[in-house]
Amino acid sequence: MIRLEGLTKRYGDHEAVRNLSLHVPAGELFGFLGPNGAGKTTTIKMIAGLLRPTSGRIEIAGHDLASHPVEAKGALGFIPDRPFLYEKLSALEFMRFVAGIYGFGVGALNGRIDELLELVELHQVRSQLIESFSHGMKQRLVVASAFLHQPKVMVVDEPMVGLDPKGARLIKQVFREYCASGHSVFVSTHTLEVAQELCDRIGIILRGELVALGTMEDLKAKAETKGQDLEEIFLKLTGGEGFRESEAAL
Repeated sequence: MIRLEGLTKRYGDHEAVRNLSLHVPAGELFGFLGPNGAGKTTTIKMIAGLLRPTSGRIEIAGHDLASHPVEAKGALGFIPDRPFLYEKLSALEFMRFVAGIYGFGVGALNGRIDELLELVELHQVRSQLIESFSHGMKQRLVVASAFLHQPKVMVVDEPMVGLDPKGARLIKQVFREYCASGHSVFVSTHTLEVAQELCDRIGIILRGELVALGTMEDLKAKAETKGQDLEEIFLKLTGGEGFRESEAAL
């Protein structure tokens, strides 16, 4: 569903992402981890079509992003870490606005809109202005809008930010069911517990390069550790960079 081949992004002499290649097949929930500044967000923005790669190739659901951008983006749902919402719209108006962006006429997706708002437990407040919503409610609305056009691939940056435990559990369930129906999720997160619980495979990027890729068992073997904790594996594979960054922030 997602195929990256030799993906590279340079800013002057700095390579934010270097020769990144990986394949996320249908039905897989793929986790993408790395310390701050490792190249995660740059990679996600290139997959979403927000940044043009310096070199390399991106394929979404069989469509080359460079040569067939409309088809590739039409097959993609994107949930950014800091979504923008028109807060003077109601939840229902916002969902209809998103439907219009994808070329659906007024009322064409009313049934699906109701279904999605029900799914993320916002149906009862669909007529309220978004500005009255909590952060978690806004995040759930963004998730619902990303699924509106029935994409084959979902790319997510920090999905659990601002969600309470109930909201986080709901979104995890949505992602699992989405992958079970033959779709794919590519999720970037700093929350290692989420990655360990949810993801079928995990890729770890460090200084722009993919340094590890595989299941938890694969990563454990590469890290040469018997520990079952992804945090221990992650810190060993990144040389403790994530830990040092956390301490520096304190």
